[in-house]
Amino acid sequence: MFEYTSYFEKDVLSKRPYIKKEWCEKVVSSKEFVEKQPDDRFRFWGKIPEFDNKYLRVITLKDQRIIHNAFFDRKFKEVK
Repeated sequence: MFEYTSYFEKDVLSKRPYIKKEWCEKVVSSKEFVEKQPDDRFRFWGKIPEFDNKYLRVITLKDQRIIHNAFFDRKFKEVK
């Protein structure tokens, strides 16, 4: 269902080994918070209870199925 860029596989996971692919897939699938970027990529945010309820930002390519980047976003504020 989901694919990963070589950048994600080689760079992101080696720099941030605490990030789990299943978390990224969960965030993208939930589509709780989504923003289209000007370059046709998409940003997704989702809360990860297993990681102290921090928000994980996941960047996908335009198809929203190929995951390119992921990191915990300290500046993200949930709009209520």
